Amino acid sequence: MVSQEQEGKRSILTEVESKDLLDKAGIPVVRASLAKNQKEAVETARKLGFPVAMKIVSQDITHKSDLGGVKLGLADEAQTQKAYEDMMASIRQKAPDARITGVSIQKMTRPGIELIVGLSRDPQFGPMIMFGLGGTLVEILKDVSFRLVPLARRDAAEMIKEIKGHAILQGYRGQEPVNIRALEDFILLVSEFIEKNPQIEELDLNPVFGYRDGVIAADARIILKE
Repeated sequence: MVSQEQEGKRSILTEVESKDLLDKAGIPVVRASLAKNQKEAVETARKLGFPVAMKIVSQDITHKSDLGGVKLGLADEAQTQKAYEDMMASIRQKAPDARITGVSIQKMTRPGIELIVGLSRDPQFGPMIMFGLGGTLVEILKDVSFRLVPLARRDAAEMIKEIKGHAILQGYRGQEPVNIRALEDFILLVSEFIEKNPQIEELDLNPVFGYRDGVIAADARIILKE
């Protein structure tokens, strides 16, 4: 049974729980494991195989990287131990009241074009899927497109073409292009997932890495209605 962190009248799923649900729905994600302390973090990293990424798990922290809550490319146990210590020290300093569930550990995935896929709810029209360029600059660039759920393949294709950075998806300066068909499939799977789960109030997949051979979500956040 999925445990839920309470925030007012909403339930926030952890990254690990969110990815479990998405994975079961057939949506490609980088699976993550929850570690509740430093020892578990090291053991989990060893089990997954280095290099790994570590991210803070807290219902009170949305922008993890801003608070030192993301550590990438950890190559061995010593780096994992230090990353955990540094992360907790940073969080205690910058967000002392944040409730910490633990950290998520996942295998590093290769660099790709960073995208975002999300859900917002219009009071009049209902659930809408958002697509655009992702990563840490998403709130500045605001290069996104929207469609009402459910989507047909034509809708997904149009969403992709509508963003200003569409040319980036074709590959630039040595960056491999994104498999557009796989990206359409990804968006359609998210649309189907939202349609089948009306209790989902918010969904944020960022970054989603786009490659020549596919698409995969590296981070995920789901908020449920009570």
